[in-house]
Amino acid sequence: MGSRSILVAAGWVATVAVATVIGLGAIRLVGESITGTPGGVRSAAEIERALASPEPAPTSGGATGAVSTSPGPSGAAPSVSSGVRRGFATDGGTAVAECGPGGVRLVSWAPAQGYRVRDVDRGPDDDVEVTFEGPTREYELKVRCIGAEPVSVADD
Repeated sequence: MGSRSILVAAGWVATVAVATVIGLGAIRLVGESITGTPGGVRSAAEIERALASPEPAPTSGGATGAVSTSPGPSGAAPSVSSGVRRGFATDGGTAVAECGPGGVRLVSWAPAQGYRVRDVDRGPDDDVEVTFEGPTREYELKVRCIGAEPVSVADD
C-alpha cells in the first residue's frame, strides 16, 4: 500500500470536493427557482395586509360588480363581487370572505405550507368556515357578517 494508493485516494477526495463546489455554485446561480419561493417568503403581517387591501377595479366589461374570470388558487368558482371583503389569517392558512345580500361567503382560501384544507363551507349563509389541517394541529376559521362586514367568530 504505497504511494500509489495515497495518490488515488487524494485524487478521489479532490474530485469529490470540486464536484461539490460546482454543484453548490450551480444551485446558487439558479437560485430561487430550485431552492425557494419565487418572490420570497412573506410574513403573516404582509399576507394579512395584502388580503385586507381593496381589490383593483375591473378594467373591462362595464359591469357594476367585479367578475372573476378564473378560479383562485383554492379552486373556488368564479363569482360576482357583491359586498365588503376582508382577509383573515391563521397559522394554518388564509381566507377572504365577503358579505352580501345572501349572507357571508368565502371568496378564496389557501392553506399555509405543511397544511391542507380539510373542510370548506363557502356559503353564502349566516356563517361560513374553512378548516386547515396540519400534521399536529387543526385550525378552523369561522366568519359571520356583523353589519355589512365579515368578522371572524369563535366556533359554537
